[in-house]
Amino acid sequence: MPIGKLQIYTSLADEALPVANVIVRIFKEVNGEMVYENYLLTDEGGKTPVLSLDAVNRSLSLDELNHERPYTTYSVEIIQAGYQPLLVQGVQIFDGELSELRLFLFPGRNLETEVDNIPDHHLLTNYGGSNVSNAPTRTQEMQDTRFYEENMIKTPERSPFVLNGVIIPRQIRVHLGRPTSNAENITVDFIYYIKNVCSSEVYPTWPRQALLANIHAQVSLALNRVYTEWYPSKGYNFDITNNTAFDQAFVKNRDIYDSISVLVDEVFNQYLRKRNYAEPFYAEYCDGKIATCPGMKQWGTLTLANQGMSAIQILQHYYTDEVRLVSTDRIEDVKGSYPGTPMRLGSSGDDVQLIQSQLNAIAVNYPAIPIIYPVDGVFGEDTQEAVRVFQRQFNLTADGVVGKSTWYKINYIYIAVRKLAELSSIGRVENELSGEWPGVVLRQGDRNVYVQQIQFYLSSIASFDQQISPIDSIDSYFGTETYNAVRSFQKEYGLTQDGVVGQATWNRIYEVYSQLVGIINPDDQVPVYPGIALRVGSSGQDVLDVQEALNIVGIEYPDIPILVEDGIYGANTREAVTEFQRLFGLDADGIVGSKTWQKLFEVANAISNGSSSSPAFPTYPGTALRYGSRGEDVTLIQQRLNFISIYYDQIPSINVDGIFGTATQNAVIAFQRMLGLNADGIVGMQTWNAIMEIYQELSS
Repeated sequence: MPIGKLQIYTSLADEALPVANVIVRIFKEVNGEMVYENYLLTDEGGKTPVLSLDAVNRSLSLDELNHERPYTTYSVEIIQAGYQPLLVQGVQIFDGELSELRLFLFPGRNLETEVDNIPDHHLLTNYGGSNVSNAPTRTQEMQDTRFYEENMIKTPERSPFVLNGVIIPRQIRVHLGRPTSNAENITVDFIYYIKNVCSSEVYPTWPRQALLANIHAQVSLALNRVYTEWYPSKGYNFDITNNTAFDQAFVKNRDIYDSISVLVDEVFNQYLRKRNYAEPFYAEYCDGKIATCPGMKQWGTLTLANQGMSAIQILQHYYTDEVRLVSTDRIEDVKGSYPGTPMRLGSSGDDVQLIQSQLNAIAVNYPAIPIIYPVDGVFGEDTQEAVRVFQRQFNLTADGVVGKSTWYKINYIYIAVRKLAELSSIGRVENELSGEWPGVVLRQGDRNVYVQQIQFYLSSIASFDQQISPIDSIDSYFGTETYNAVRSFQKEYGLTQDGVVGQATWNRIYEVYSQLVGIINPDDQVPVYPGIALRVGSSGQDVLDVQEALNIVGIEYPDIPILVEDGIYGANTREAVTEFQRLFGLDADGIVGSKTWQKLFEVANAISNGSSSSPAFPTYPGTALRYGSRGEDVTLIQQRLNFISIYYDQIPSINVDGIFGTATQNAVIAFQRMLGLNADGIVGMQTWNAIMEIYQELSS
């Protein structure tokens, strides 16, 4: 007989404390009636034994089931003295699947609560709407609103703004209804939220690649809401709703399928992003049967997966090959992005940079706002004037000061201009002034932020080369002045003189601009700060320069990990930046702002020019390092071996912790075998010098 499994967990809200000896009663749902099956108690960890329950044979197709659903539904009731009883209907049990049901208990009166009947247009399982027979009824109206308000999980009020960087929130606030409804808000762990959404929207028996495609879309949509602060910016006190007409399905107190849970644990920090865009992609989707939409069709993912497509191929099938999977290691609490103090003439820092870049993007649609170039994080007169024009445009006090109301309004207009929270998003430029071709051909009549960039490059070149037609104003508009500057540049550098900026023309313009910057700033001086902070997700020449400088500094300061110089700002680069900042008394945030940039290249230049007192080839410490050794010498060996492992696959990468454990011993043995040394896993003088020699050769 087909069997599915169910395990129930009971705890106080937010899983702060498990609740033992809770009576759990199981009912099978038969023809709309609840038939008593069994009862049991939770243990000291708040969990029941794994229950084996009747299920529907998973090998049968829907046609063979006469269009019945491929699962059996149960109801679960929990009872505990001093707590509200709770009844959850529509718990779905699949053949061969382990389902977890985590239930929160609230002290107090006896108020009955059932699963919400979520308005649905892409919900596939029977927690949903009209496309499901015998769906559970809507949650009863709260009988004591004050009780729920007093016992709801409270979170700090946040100021609305586009977050300065993509994060995986530790928790997410979900509104259980339409945005305007007077419904409950609950706060849950983000990972649990995604598991719940996926368990509510697709079948756990689908192929792995179909499930992954859906998970990536669900993560991306949720992160887009968090990143843009879509609901808080409109005055709501939640991050996302569970109404599928607006967001995606989330069912309070539902069971989570083990197969889905395992996948979400693997990929919860991976999301979709379009090329050169900063924000998570608004991955709109629907079921594809009951409802249609311009985005992904969930039933279609099943078909494509059965045809052999991978998850990313499925996603690119629906969203074009412009989308790519990226990941972030930033798992943080969501905090308000307003800095707390107004910014005015003389202010500086990353918050000013952010305002400058936002205003430049808004200026594309509101050309009366003057463009701010370079975006340097310094609140000068040009920034003040741009703020004033913006304030006049939107009926704010035109004082040129970015207080909370102006900050909020810039956010609101910026989201509207860039369409960040829509499927048709035109994106937030990922690396402004990075020099990377944005993938967009520019021609006369265009108006966008890429025109701003090319105007800035050409105006800088024209100040050195009189053969280039000057550009008097950076205004986002590709008019006659810009056209003439492009054509004159193309003539000067042997390109096709069509006045169009394609990839070849863009790359040559940036190359010449970079060379001129090098003339202004020779190698022994600090290079020009790119005008925008570098952080996880950034890429390009500026990131590559930072990585090279960090590797130079790392020769003298072994606590700084050695990096692969690939021009991609990932977790390892952030770690190296953070360690550099700690060593030199800077704010250790892992972000290369203007102060970190200045100090990094000053130190790197000093080391390169020989003013360093530490040898580039550290001498043998005099005592062999072996299993159980600890300290800075072990840390140095681990760092060097990790760098060498980038080039030699036979050497495993290891955790740099200053402890000579089994992993370090195995890496040493692999290195010794590669060079034909005595493979004893001990770093004596010969092995020490060999590691340093190979490292020096590879890093030179």
